[in-house]
Amino acid sequence: MKKALIISAIAATVAAPAFAQSSVTIYGRLNLSLESQKAGNVKNTTVQNSSSRIGFKGVEDLGGGLKAGFLIESGFNPATGQANGTFWGRESNVYLAGAFGKVRLGNMGPTMAYFTTADYISNHNHDTGTSSDAFYAYPGAATKMIAYTSPDMGGVTVDLQVAEGNQGTNVKRTSVLTANYEGGPLHLGGAYVNSTDAKELGLRAAYDIGALTLGGYVVRNTDIGGAGGPKRTLLRGSAMYTMGATELHLNVGKAGAETGSPNSDALQYTLGVNQNLSKRTKVYAFYTAVNNKAGASYNVSANGDDFRSLALGVRHNF
Repeated sequence: MKKALIISAIAATVAAPAFAQSSVTIYGRLNLSLESQKAGNVKNTTVQNSSSRIGFKGVEDLGGGLKAGFLIESGFNPATGQANGTFWGRESNVYLAGAFGKVRLGNMGPTMAYFTTADYISNHNHDTGTSSDAFYAYPGAATKMIAYTSPDMGGVTVDLQVAEGNQGTNVKRTSVLTANYEGGPLHLGGAYVNSTDAKELGLRAAYDIGALTLGGYVVRNTDIGGAGGPKRTLLRGSAMYTMGATELHLNVGKAGAETGSPNSDALQYTLGVNQNLSKRTKVYAFYTAVNNKAGASYNVSANGDDFRSLALGVRHNF
């Protein structure tokens, strides 16, 4: 009996690599800039962190086309060495994937609604830091979530995400449905978020014309803050022109006034240039501004104040 058990253990050890291959990758991003900022009448020169992070991801081949994996990611400020809020708070989930698609459980961080609209269009600094999209506001929860991603169906992928309810004020059960299409130079996406009361509908498109990429989105928010809340419409467009390792960027966004709140609209624009020193490292410069009407306070603390920032930075991925 003992001999049989030993033989079985040895056989399992020898056979395991044939059907179970696993790997773990450490990855991250350090993104810092020196910025001259002005919020209202207050001026400031600072070293600005733009969503630096470190993460671990792994995958195990279970055989038969089935894989298991995980991803945990934490934000930190390289200028101080301090972690940002909850450790692993950016994203933490485990998944199973196969011919059926991928099923994830955990904290999805930025949900697919965000990736489909705001993140996709703000490509000059990957929607981070002071030049990030000042107007997009995901209305639901992203933690305690189950997510399904379909396999590629002729360039179309569909995502369905559902979060546990009662995770915050006016945040009940959150459902997210997105569809994205990648067809050569044409890129399309649509997103719908239902957080019981607050809702969001977004459409996005981008098109590559040689060295020029044009993109834009329209997002409609309803019942902001809860049932009976105001509505608003967001518009954003972007352009990127590449010349070898150099990228020239223009990004313009418009937040429409919330219903019942006149003069609550605002305009944001960013001019930027990126110089890619390698596949992992770039230096960049940008000027970004948010012009608030008398009833708006995007990126500032007081209604009617404006925001400005002139930045010179470096970003390194590992």
